[in-house]
Amino acid sequence: MKNWRILKCLRVVSNLRKRIEELQSYSPGLKSLWNTERSVFGQKIIVLDDDPTGVQTVHGIPVYTDWSAETIQAMFDEPRQLVFLLTNSRAFSVDETTKVHTQIAERVAAAAKRTGKEFLMISRGDSTLRGHYPLETEVLKNTLERNDAYTVDGEILIPFFKEGGRETIDDVHYVIQNGQYVPAGETEFAKDRMFGFTKSNLKEYIAEKTQNQYPAESVLSVSLDELRTFDFETIEWKLNQLEDFQKLIVNAVTEEDLQVFTIALMRVMDQGKHFLFRTAASFTKVIGNISSKPYLMKKDLMHNESTAGGLIVVGSHVQKTTDQLNALKSLESVEFMEFHCNLVVDTEKFNEEVERIQQRINEKISEGTTVCVFTSRARLDLGEGRQEEELALSVKISSAVTQFVANCHPQPAFVIAKGGITSSDVGTIGLAVKKAEVAGQIAPGIPVWQTGEESRFPGIPYIIFPGNVGEVDTLRDVVEKLDYKD
Repeated sequence: MKNWRILKCLRVVSNLRKRIEELQSYSPGLKSLWNTERSVFGQKIIVLDDDPTGVQTVHGIPVYTDWSAETIQAMFDEPRQLVFLLTNSRAFSVDETTKVHTQIAERVAAAAKRTGKEFLMISRGDSTLRGHYPLETEVLKNTLERNDAYTVDGEILIPFFKEGGRETIDDVHYVIQNGQYVPAGETEFAKDRMFGFTKSNLKEYIAEKTQNQYPAESVLSVSLDELRTFDFETIEWKLNQLEDFQKLIVNAVTEEDLQVFTIALMRVMDQGKHFLFRTAASFTKVIGNISSKPYLMKKDLMHNESTAGGLIVVGSHVQKTTDQLNALKSLESVEFMEFHCNLVVDTEKFNEEVERIQQRINEKISEGTTVCVFTSRARLDLGEGRQEEELALSVKISSAVTQFVANCHPQPAFVIAKGGITSSDVGTIGLAVKKAEVAGQIAPGIPVWQTGEESRFPGIPYIIFPGNVGEVDTLRDVVEKLDYKD
């Protein structure tokens, strides 16, 4: 059965590649149509990012890291149409996620009324389908409607993410690993302890995650054939059918697919329909009309040559991260330090370990050596029925990792954080960033923040490296790019 599935997938992919090539002949017409339709779309686009990796396709836009009423107002006052708000909710409990999204939606609704601006909200989630879904969009919908912002007609799911090798084909979401198309439900990400799932067909995934509140047969989808033939009539008809928060999924393997869909979407929204979106990073780039940009080089990021070393913090435990860490260890110029975080069960020994690591970090960085601190690869496991204790100890470990950055002296030349939750804590707590500018990407799917003046280390490049992105050598290549001596 498994071999049959693989052969079928390979045939589907082969046929799709031919269709992708055929699409190129439409490019000039699509570009003109896109420019015409997009030029009149003026709604504020607010992206709620459940970890800092969601800016992995954009540049020249602001990222805010708190959701106070003042910050929400500043987002509406910001002249740029697209803004990101980092919630880091993937690291939250259900109760905390509910509370945060309620607050954000209430404040967004209030700011929209004060400014008279129309807006749409995107819940940017993981392209491998992890996260608090459907909780986050349900809370947003209920809160927006309760505060008379607008009635949400439907929800649109678009987990396609070009740079990460995530494609949706015939309603099935794939993760490309070592050149092979693997259904998302068969990857290690589907076995996540908090956000696990079994279904790769997105219609079935929605039914699974909503406990069949929205059965698979009730979910609509936009096919690649409809997108490739510019069948706007059918796509708009499907969008107009959505009511009572009905779901629609969008198949996509190129950004042009999303452009065609977004043209239909903007037309329908212009007629008064309202939707919420649960998407990966590619859709935010397309609807935000963000151009592509060459990958950043050291000269683009480090304008004042620093004599200090850089700081790399590796917290993610997925296998891809461990493989990338092992490849990084081939660089003799980097000092590696294993943080024995499982000592957290013994307070005295743990505090001694934290002090040991911090002292070595500061010594080496002051000498001009780049340091990589990585948490022990074995996960903390206290056994059955002790999940609450594990969570409390994990928070203590995360706090220690964050403080390695906060207490770094002197200021490092750059900071790299590996892992979504790790990068959020490092950015908001370790670096104390309140508002950052997205400079672009240093490699496919790997964004760079330029820290603000209010941050602990102003003006340095902060590289946010997702745990599930990149090839085996990507982390090493990024460090080599930043760490080479002129």
